[in-house]
Amino acid sequence: MTAVVEHGYMNLNTLWFALIAVLWIGFFFLEGFDFGVGILSPFLAKDDTDRRVMINTVGPLWDGNEVWLIVAGGATFAAFPEWYATLFSGMYPAFFLVVGGLIFRGVAFEFRGKGKSQRWKAGWDKALFWGSLIPTFLLGVAFSDMVRGLPIDAHKEFQGGFFDLLHPYALVGGLTFVGLFTLHGGVFLSLKTDGEIRDRARASAQRLAPIASTILFAFLAWTYYNAEQMDNKGIVPGVIPIGAIVACASVGWLLREKLEGWSFVATGLSIVLTVATVFLNLYPRVMVSSIDAANDLTIWNSSSTAKTLGVMTIVALIFTPIVLGYQGWTYWVFRKRLRREDIPAS
Repeated sequence: MTAVVEHGYMNLNTLWFALIAVLWIGFFFLEGFDFGVGILSPFLAKDDTDRRVMINTVGPLWDGNEVWLIVAGGATFAAFPEWYATLFSGMYPAFFLVVGGLIFRGVAFEFRGKGKSQRWKAGWDKALFWGSLIPTFLLGVAFSDMVRGLPIDAHKEFQGGFFDLLHPYALVGGLTFVGLFTLHGGVFLSLKTDGEIRDRARASAQRLAPIASTILFAFLAWTYYNAEQMDNKGIVPGVIPIGAIVACASVGWLLREKLEGWSFVATGLSIVLTVATVFLNLYPRVMVSSIDAANDLTIWNSSSTAKTLGVMTIVALIFTPIVLGYQGWTYWVFRKRLRREDIPAS
């Protein structure tokens, strides 16, 4: 934390670290229920009409939600090029699988309805499931690895291989993301559908809530233990990880009381606070070196120039409200619940 003491918190480097954290939080909050719907689709849908209802709940939203991922990657590249280079080169195989999954998932949304045969639809249903599950798990692994530490040398270069990413802590992080996003998707479906699908979504979310809470507790406790071992806890107020666990654990009760709107707030809050815990544990680092703490990438040694950050800040102030306004309008337009009766015959 020496760099923080020397430079303080009020600077463009800290601002852009916070903005990138907000972009990732926004992506996981919004795309989380998209991924969750895709993961749940083979288990909740009883026939083709059910699947079409589930897909239609996220059909108008998923591509807009993925914009947050693109902007987060672009902002990282522009604001912290060393972070971007080390992260994407070190985790290239994992990110290749993430991008592949997102591509097949996006194509599945568009192509599933182009053919009439059951074999055609079943193939794209599998693409939707795996294209949701694999990115969810691997993104959880990637963010966990950034906190735990990777073999990064003095030249800011990754010195490991693919299996260095698969530490048990990182695997628990991946399972945490799968649990949270699947729960988020189940609650979203209970909020956006009606009839039997709504009942099945609510029941599945009630069953998932204690499982997701248990995995989340294990992940956050292990995160705290790692921070203790490294003698660097970042700047995480204890209320943030505790709030994440409490919010997740409350979902089952909220659903039993049929407070679906509040249960969606709870799953979203749990995701927000969990990702915030990761970033606050990192600060002022952006990637931890398991070789030597002197090799850690920080917001100071991995950033662009002050002029670049200043120009980016002006651009962000102009365009961010426009993007948020447009996306909010989209959600308002497609706020209606969907029923089987809303699906036209094939």
